[in-house]
Amino acid sequence: MNTQNVDVVQETLDVLIIGAGISGIGAAYYLQKELPRKSFAIVEARGALGGTWDLFRYPGARSDSDLYTFGYEFKPWKNDKAIADAQSILNYLRETAREYGVDRKIRNRHKVLNASWSSEAARWKVEIERRHRRPNDRLVPMDLLRIRILRLRERLSPFFEGAETFRGTIVHPQKWPEGLDYAGRNVVIIGSGATAVTLAPAMAETAAHVTLLQRTPSYVMSLPSQDRLANLLRRMLPEEQAHALIRRKNAARQYWFWKLCRTFPRTARRLIRAATRKQLPADYPVDIHFNPPYDPWDQRLCALPDGDLFKALRSGRVSIVTDRIDRFVEEGVRLASGGTLPADIIVTATGLNLLPIGGISLAVDGKPVDLPEKVA
Repeated sequence: MNTQNVDVVQETLDVLIIGAGISGIGAAYYLQKELPRKSFAIVEARGALGGTWDLFRYPGARSDSDLYTFGYEFKPWKNDKAIADAQSILNYLRETAREYGVDRKIRNRHKVLNASWSSEAARWKVEIERRHRRPNDRLVPMDLLRIRILRLRERLSPFFEGAETFRGTIVHPQKWPEGLDYAGRNVVIIGSGATAVTLAPAMAETAAHVTLLQRTPSYVMSLPSQDRLANLLRRMLPEEQAHALIRRKNAARQYWFWKLCRTFPRTARRLIRAATRKQLPADYPVDIHFNPPYDPWDQRLCALPDGDLFKALRSGRVSIVTDRIDRFVEEGVRLASGGTLPADIIVTATGLNLLPIGGISLAVDGKPVDLPEKVA
């Protein structure tokens, strides 16, 4: 390592938590509670806590699960909406970190570069780049007991032939440009997952029209954004009791629905199809746009809070096209079937690249770890 103009600081810790997102904050809480004498720190490569919920800025960003089960067991969710927007979740994480003193343990703009385990010393040596003072500062904690498994690396952008000829704007949800004006414009969203079905109704509020272009349909289900029974229990019972009961109720409901889907997939498919058909006009081609070629929960189901996508489809502000892309053209997207979707803005909601172990170089007793050779 070139040490010119580099301050090297060595520090010994019992535990190093990598990442100040929902998992890192939760890990810090339980570490303080169960092992109060252990020294620890949380290092976060970005400048703020919150992970995904601070990173994603696309319209309508929200959870795809209810916050009674997605949130912490020890920190009641107090918002009336069970399926919440990103800002509400971020506020919840900030409040949790502040309330339990976790925020005082976070070191922002600290990026882990590598971690090396010594069996003889029974400890990890970790090299960290500290960015909040000078770009080349280094910090070297000595003991590491926890490593975050995955982090988002970058947007997943498949190659689209002719993309350079499109005269409009191409954006990816993870790199949403601040101030993007889509009011009164035609938008094509490529994708069929949770991000795509979130974006479509949100953008349709001001866009001229939104087309959801999918290669393969997904299972989607309408869920109430507010859990009426949960809100009733919160009014009737002490806060912690209500939260614990709601959490168990929702976890059990999710488990038994998943169990139904996996045990009786044909029955589950019929139930989901019937629920979808009720939300759409009688002549809507449900079997084209909402009939996946796989069983329920082979892939994750997408939740639609208060059926927002169905409402947008009924209003005509959103349409779905199930087809393959031939190429991008000046005016939009040419389909394999021969038609063209006009667009001013194309949103490629095509997924994310995941970086195992956060891109950290790992070594054990001087030998580099080849992650594909390992099983987690």
